[in-house]
Amino acid sequence: MTRNPRGAQETIDRREALRRAALLLGGALAAPTVAGVLAGCQAARVPDGAWAPRALSRAQAELVAAMAEHILPETDTPGARAAGVHRFIDAMLAESFPPSERERFLAGLAEVDARAGRTSGHRFLQCAPADQRALLEVLDREAFASPPVPLSTTWRGGTSDEPAVPFFRTMKELTLVGYYTSEIGATRELHHAPVPGRYDGCVPLAQVGRTWAV
Repeated sequence: MTRNPRGAQETIDRREALRRAALLLGGALAAPTVAGVLAGCQAARVPDGAWAPRALSRAQAELVAAMAEHILPETDTPGARAAGVHRFIDAMLAESFPPSERERFLAGLAEVDARAGRTSGHRFLQCAPADQRALLEVLDREAFASPPVPLSTTWRGGTSDEPAVPFFRTMKELTLVGYYTSEIGATRELHHAPVPGRYDGCVPLAQVGRTWAV
């Protein structure tokens, strides 16, 4: 039996994905994001009609997909939706985020709909694309108005007395990392060149060794 030669290169790609996301966000990534990526994703590769979210409702998954597509829209390369970023985010919430952080994320989604209702009179998905972008731009400015919370205070077992990371920062972080660790992101953005055979973006933690931090 021969050893899979792709492991080392894929590990580098996942580390590069985390590095790029951290640079774009201007600071450290949250511990659940780093741990989840290095442990390997569990998002199922099934057709859209057969995929079922685990942490999100279907309506929440569609909201996440729409927001992610605004963050990384389709241009000359596929956007976040085509890369399955919403599936990645659902998997991360289900497997890597402690309950308190998962509930914060879901509360953030609810607040997006509430703010859309206050400004446009409709839920986010029913708003015009221009109104959707305008709201996300406001959320982005608010989320990044202050310096990022240090990694050591973003997640310590999910205790409630730690500073809360703004929802949209978490959303943007997961979108960027999900895109760069997808097959589309790796092959078209990170220029991943795998040996002949199936691309496998999920690298078990055992292949990585000790936890790597951004």
